Amino acid sequence: MDHSGVDGAHRIGPYALLGGQSTVGGSEVFAARTDEGLLVTVTVVGSELAADPGFRDRFRAAVEAARTLSSAFLVPVVDADADAPVPWLATQFTAGLPLRQVVDRHGPLSEPALRVLADGLARALAAVHAAGTIHGGVSPDSVLLTMDGPRITAVGCAGATGGPAPSPTDDMFDLGSAVLFAASGGEPDTGALPVSLREVIGGCLYPEPPERPTAEQLVDYLRHQDLPALGGSWLPPAVTSDMAATTAAVGSVSSGGGDRAPFPPPPVIAAGTGVSRRKLIIGLAGGAAALGGTAVALAFSGDSSPAADGRAGGPGSTARPASPSGGRSTSAPSASPSSTDGPEPVVLAGPDAVKTWSEAGKNAPTCLEASDKVVMVVTDTATSFLDAATGKSVFDPLNTTNAFRTSSFKYPTAYADGVFYLLCDTPSQSGVLAAFDAAGGKSKWATNLSAYDPGGATLVSMYPSNYVAVAGNTVYVCGQVRQLDGKFSAESPTTGYIRAFNAATGKMLWQVKGTDINNVLVPPSGSHLLAASAVPGKKPGRVQMIDAGRKGARGWKVSVPHTSSYFTMGWPLTCYAAGLFLFAGGNGNTLFAVDAATGREKWHQRFDAKNGDQVKIGTPFSSQDGATVYVPVGSDLAALAAADGTLRWVAVLDGASESGRSNLFNASLRLGGKNAQCSADTVFATDSAKTLWAIDAATGRARWKYRDPGQPDVGFMWTVGGDHVFIASHLTMTAIAAHGR
Repeated sequence: MDHSGVDGAHRIGPYALLGGQSTVGGSEVFAARTDEGLLVTVTVVGSELAADPGFRDRFRAAVEAARTLSSAFLVPVVDADADAPVPWLATQFTAGLPLRQVVDRHGPLSEPALRVLADGLARALAAVHAAGTIHGGVSPDSVLLTMDGPRITAVGCAGATGGPAPSPTDDMFDLGSAVLFAASGGEPDTGALPVSLREVIGGCLYPEPPERPTAEQLVDYLRHQDLPALGGSWLPPAVTSDMAATTAAVGSVSSGGGDRAPFPPPPVIAAGTGVSRRKLIIGLAGGAAALGGTAVALAFSGDSSPAADGRAGGPGSTARPASPSGGRSTSAPSASPSSTDGPEPVVLAGPDAVKTWSEAGKNAPTCLEASDKVVMVVTDTATSFLDAATGKSVFDPLNTTNAFRTSSFKYPTAYADGVFYLLCDTPSQSGVLAAFDAAGGKSKWATNLSAYDPGGATLVSMYPSNYVAVAGNTVYVCGQVRQLDGKFSAESPTTGYIRAFNAATGKMLWQVKGTDINNVLVPPSGSHLLAASAVPGKKPGRVQMIDAGRKGARGWKVSVPHTSSYFTMGWPLTCYAAGLFLFAGGNGNTLFAVDAATGREKWHQRFDAKNGDQVKIGTPFSSQDGATVYVPVGSDLAALAAADGTLRWVAVLDGASESGRSNLFNASLRLGGKNAQCSADTVFATDSAKTLWAIDAATGRARWKYRDPGQPDVGFMWTVGGDHVFIASHLTMTAIAAHGR
């Protein structure tokens, strides 16, 4: 059939095709009616797509799945024929206009209309994904704007396209692209997004699929913004007038009168000429690269609010933690005194480091910990101790081992007050917490952790994910157990735990567990811990105080939406400094400092790009004295006063790789956790190019840099002890003085 000249005399299946057509992804879309006068929309699959091997089977399966879907924001499937010479799909006729046509004719949508659009599309995709299917073709051409909100069309057809199998995260990227199109008029400029949507729609466009929000999370995000409801039509009068004329034209054609086409013909988009997901990612990343290159492109502000009412944790709003009683803090947000432009950035460039010593061993280290005098080196065969000044062995090796390499997910060592602590295995036991005297290398005590696995036989300890920390006279082991339910599954529920042990004897003091404990921060002093948690695809993340003085009782808590990374076990993604807990919130670009005991906000600092593009901060970390907080921002490192958030300096790491430079969405520097540590006056940080920098804490200028061309693929590991850094690369241990001398 030659569809280019379809008129009322042509039929497909039981439907008479009415005049007028549009093109979506190579397929043609017609208004049509049954012999009984029922109006429908028929999508006739393009010949190239129909000829794709396996298309008809995919199409058939997608249609069957689509028939089961129910959502006010989906156009229902009425009929289809996958076996016809030209496959087709019929959906319920819906009076409306394609998003592309509306934007091309009338310009970008307003902020309230964009929120309605994002919410409707998210609700539609939530229904699609809940049914276990994928749309695969959300675009400005397949999104229909109606008087009652947006609708997604061609469900069952777009999702049947060939190529790599789409996923829910692909649908979310397409949703973000559609909203961005509606906000910017077609240009991939995230600066056109209103503040209320910039963080979450920017999240939909993250290059890494796992970092994108789910449809349910987006719906929840918008609901928790609690913005005023729209009055009257959500679309401007010019659009509703255009829509009314189109609807009248359809009625005229369907009854046999007039010769007007039911759809004013939108631009015909040839297959392959649209902006692809990959091109849009590159375009967005390329725009961000100019920002990440120099810190001067960032604007700093102590006022983080698009929402000045002090609601807690609303995305795009000031995250105000709850008080211990559960009520919201009602004090006004306190803006930190910082300059709009901030201080002049320091572009790091320093000499290569001078090694204090370098020694080769027989086995590659898996874990490191150091004091100012001794370095504990753990391998999969033994634990040894080296003189920090010379690198020579000082004590007899011990038969304690750990086969799991230190990473951001597991850090099984700690040091405090002359004692090393280690999660290890012995020839007779596995999963042991041991304490060693740093002065003599002798074991002080050892506790078998398997005796404390909560839940009995139905739970299994995830020992490789454990993290050890010391605060005062207490040693903490934080980890995760997984409910087996008869068999292991990646979807099996997980429960985090905190176990407290007497640092002098190894005796268990108390333990707590729960699905709300995933990522735990243990400050070096005080009795308040911070537990962060999130369930991917379910609820927003949150942080809550754990009161060690009350044997792990829960304290204040606050929702921190769109922080899916908080489900991660291992080294904390939050920070403690001078009695304050610090964590990312708001739009993901704001650092909040709250009182550790009460959860009341002390200050917040927002990081924005001057051209309006979005940035996302990484894991904060503090100086040893707690006076300064360091925050990764894209490929830059910002230093702030812990007392009030005043910006002290910004360092630009010229060792960042292209991927590190171009991805402001994910704070791509490898900072935070054990990739960022401090001595008394020096900040040490590893960038995405696996370069270790020593930075003067007072000025932000580089003292030296260290690269190892022969390092393992996963990069070298390192730790700080006294005024030295100790680095393990393959079989070689190296020491470098903080000041490079």
